[in-house]
Amino acid sequence: MSRRLLKENSTLLDAAMRVFDPLLVVATAVLAYRIYLGSGSIPSNYLVSMAMAALLSLAALPALGLYQSQRGASFVGEVAALFIAWLLIGVTGGAFLFLTKSGAQFSRGWALIWVSGGFALHVLSRAALRIALRSLRRRGHNLRHIVIVGARAHGRSVAARLRAAAWSGFTIRALYDDDPSLMGTVQDGIPVRGPLSSLPQDLLAAPVDQVWIALPLSDEARIRACVEGLRQTSVVVRFVPNFQGFHLLNHSIGEVAGMPVVNLTDTPLSGGRATWKAIEDYAIAALLVVLLSPLFALIAIGVGASSRGPVLFRQERVTWNGRRFVMYKFRTMAADAEADSGPVWSTRGEDRATPLGAFLRRYSLDELPQLFNVLAGDMSLVGPRPERPEFIAQFSERVPGYMQKHLVKAGITGWAQVNDLRGDSDLALRIQYDLYYVEHWSPWFDLRILALTLWHILTTENAH
Repeated sequence: MSRRLLKENSTLLDAAMRVFDPLLVVATAVLAYRIYLGSGSIPSNYLVSMAMAALLSLAALPALGLYQSQRGASFVGEVAALFIAWLLIGVTGGAFLFLTKSGAQFSRGWALIWVSGGFALHVLSRAALRIALRSLRRRGHNLRHIVIVGARAHGRSVAARLRAAAWSGFTIRALYDDDPSLMGTVQDGIPVRGPLSSLPQDLLAAPVDQVWIALPLSDEARIRACVEGLRQTSVVVRFVPNFQGFHLLNHSIGEVAGMPVVNLTDTPLSGGRATWKAIEDYAIAALLVVLLSPLFALIAIGVGASSRGPVLFRQERVTWNGRRFVMYKFRTMAADAEADSGPVWSTRGEDRATPLGAFLRRYSLDELPQLFNVLAGDMSLVGPRPERPEFIAQFSERVPGYMQKHLVKAGITGWAQVNDLRGDSDLALRIQYDLYYVEHWSPWFDLRILALTLWHILTTENAH
């Protein structure tokens, strides 16, 4: 009875959201019209555009996974999906007006208030829904009752993490295991039952919502037998592999040639995410080049007048997938600084830089020409800093995971840099920050790093 009520409530909530969201799209359009264009009657062409946007939302929101269960999922991911949905509505509407040459019939101010305000209100509505659901779960409602298969360390770890995230609404009915020494005991307040062969029959007598299998990867036979036995029931089955001994980056599950494939290490920049990254890079880099062109000219004149040699310093570096490219900087040292020594790692207190070069390094102004590397597609605005091939061979042997930073494009600034890990700083710690960036990349993370970069430039102690 409990499971049936849960499913009915879940279906009702899903249906309510599918009705509410298109109404929200129309309501925010009407509200924007009243705010920006007054209280008169709304023209028919505006009403048609609102209806078309509502129909588009009926297709876009489900496609972006916004009606899938968000239980235990990050709110940031939901906000990102909403942003894409509203961006799609805005771009599609703009494209339609352009193609039909009807843009002059609509107010751009109204459209801007509608899309931006609609997105904001949509986010607030989803946040309010999450708060309401969490309140219900704290009171013992809207829960999902689960059984965890595996009562050893991994199974108990899964149970502990679910209990620590009480807001997700999972309550653990029991642990199951075949080990006679564990059956009948209580582990961390949860009873252990068994053997696994009795689980299907037990579920028919006392149904639960989900079974989570948390057995070791080496125990394939038991996993297979457990899944086969659970086919006698209608319970939702989840597998929680123990990957704690692996160093994972952007792990996910995909499909190749009809086979399920677990990606243990992958680039975050694929498909639509790569497109977002490219738009971000090209748009912001082009804007900065235009805005900073007087500063470019001033620095170029200063470098040329202060010492002999070319204005730009060119050096081979390594970027995404180990590809080599020529990186640009304003020259800060004498043109022949490494003629006798060969490639030398820069250290704190070195005096190879010219007086102007030292100033440019201190405020990272020597890095500005790398905006052209971004426009050429060799670098990104944000990413791990690129290194010279001569040093990569050394570092890859000495620092675990060093080469994995090349799963994304090299950047002008990065998560390590805004945490003051640059120059002659702890390389192993810097790589940990770089890999954190690779694992957690998002457009929002990039914008956060860009916002922090100016503060870092003004306060860093490791610029040289």
